[in-house]
Amino acid sequence: MARPTPIPKLELHGFNNLTKSLSFNIYDICYTQTDAQRDEYIHYIHEAYNAERLTEILIQVSDIIGATVLNVARQDYLPQGASVAMLIAEGPLQMGTDLPAPVDTVVHLDKSHITVHTYPESHPTGGLSTFRADIDVSTCGEISPLKALNHLIDSFESDIVIVDYRVRGFTRDTRGRKHFMDHKMDSIQQHVSRDARRRYQMMDVNVYQENLFHTKMMLNQFDLDDYLFAVDKDELPLRTQRDIERRLRREMEEIFYSQNQRGA
Repeated sequence: MARPTPIPKLELHGFNNLTKSLSFNIYDICYTQTDAQRDEYIHYIHEAYNAERLTEILIQVSDIIGATVLNVARQDYLPQGASVAMLIAEGPLQMGTDLPAPVDTVVHLDKSHITVHTYPESHPTGGLSTFRADIDVSTCGEISPLKALNHLIDSFESDIVIVDYRVRGFTRDTRGRKHFMDHKMDSIQQHVSRDARRRYQMMDVNVYQENLFHTKMMLNQFDLDDYLFAVDKDELPLRTQRDIERRLRREMEEIFYSQNQRGA
């Protein structure tokens, strides 16, 4: 696994005011031939990634980056979808061994938070169903959301991962000099594990002068059985298999390049 670039210890005047934000869009794509299969897929996604399960993932993220959970708000939606928002603080709280009750923690307006929202949807006629999850990890101080990058990639069986990392604001050292970045970085790929770099095709779009880094990831290997729900590919005629594969690949490429193909 790739090791994150260590953050140097700056001699700061006061608190580290830099805000580091890691944003994920992850997509899981499936072919659901009938209305019943589509309903089954949506039900499966809701069971696998409901608010309770997403909360578990975000608590693990908080542990990985070394933050303390202050408050959690979560909600499941009908007919599908879920949201979780988590307020976090850098390191352990300095107020005893127990976390304060939610009525107390909501007044601790710490600048760090983690959120996740899910969006199951389906194509009206093409037989494609897509599950999307948007995850945002925003931290200040010395803790870095990049530490949770590989855990998030591994927590979802994603066909496409789109990642943004941005450092905002500035902090001052003891001489009064501004620092707009407290660690060296060329690409998000520096922090992606070796296994993930083998499994995914990756593309960068970085704006270095704005401390803005953007990486798109799409699976290299394609096995049709991984995209069929409630049916095996051997049960389908070869011509049907090829048509479904064409639709799936097209869907993935349109999401990856953020552009509809001609004739869509």
